[in-house]
Amino acid sequence: MKSRAGELPLKLIKTTPKWLLISAPIVLLTLLFGGGNLWWHGITAPASSDPNAKGIEIQVKPGTSGQAIGKELEAKGIIKSQTAWKLWTFWQAKQGKGSPQTGNYELLPNKPLSDVAAQLLEGKVVQSGFTIREGWNIRQMGEYFEKEGLFKAVDFVAATKEIPKDKFPWLPDGIPHLEGFLFPETYKVPKETITPKGVVTQMLKQFEQVALPEYQKAAATQKLSLLQWVSLSSVVEKEAVIPIERPLIAGVFTTRLTKNMRLESDPTVEYGLGIKQTADRPLTFAEVKRPNPYNTYMNAGIPPGPISSPGIGSLKAVLNPDTTESLFFVAKYDGTHVFSKTLKEHVAATNSIRQQRNAGKK
Repeated sequence: MKSRAGELPLKLIKTTPKWLLISAPIVLLTLLFGGGNLWWHGITAPASSDPNAKGIEIQVKPGTSGQAIGKELEAKGIIKSQTAWKLWTFWQAKQGKGSPQTGNYELLPNKPLSDVAAQLLEGKVVQSGFTIREGWNIRQMGEYFEKEGLFKAVDFVAATKEIPKDKFPWLPDGIPHLEGFLFPETYKVPKETITPKGVVTQMLKQFEQVALPEYQKAAATQKLSLLQWVSLSSVVEKEAVIPIERPLIAGVFTTRLTKNMRLESDPTVEYGLGIKQTADRPLTFAEVKRPNPYNTYMNAGIPPGPISSPGIGSLKAVLNPDTTESLFFVAKYDGTHVFSKTLKEHVAATNSIRQQRNAGKK
């Protein structure tokens, strides 16, 4: 019996070993893709030689088929033909090497298919960054995110009022928001996670990994609860400018607490009133005497919650404060402080610093 054009003669099929017929496609794919160097001429475009070539963004959503990905890659000029992509996805399935991972990618045009495929398979998504500074509070973080064009401040503030105890069971009970537990750091994360809830989760994870172990190591000898520890550390963070002074400032506050003295910290008044004093516009007597839950001139003990996000330096300082007889300190205008043992010394130091500043302004 004669075969039609393009078909193997029946006699040849019958005499060809079955293993060879089955493995022929695999051999072809191996020649095409083995080692990433042998490529079917005309299926993929040559690698771009332009060092200034701009990447093209694509998004692989959950459930996106390999065919749909190939279609988008071809449409955007990242690959020359879907044919090579189909063969590659078939080969990956045969090898059990997985499939493209979800996320946002930035792919260069005219790259070998092996490079494009590897980037998608390994999940090398677009990384985006944001920086939260030590001592920032939730409001300042929201303003930063909005200024960077990432999302609105109000949306971030709303996200911080959701307490994810299911994911982070160590969070204190009854807190109204996540102030103090959003760890200050420079973050590099997948672009698609830059959402209000996404960045909150990233910062809580960082606190869990960096800060929480420090508290747990000292828990046996620590009298402060987790909330008290972070709250007091947040006050130290706002008072300290020079890192070396953090343990001493923490020591002053610890000594005052031991003597049942109020902390009398200006930043707690500022936080409670939502204001910011400056060297030219210090807190007024009326503001200091205005009642609010965070005002440590009016209320004894540690504030009911953090007033900022403390860095690891301040957190460690509260766990290991300096032993000191100083009960007061006043800021100079170079970032350092003058520490005093008595109120008389403190008043003298404060007056001296003010006189020096006034003389310098003349």
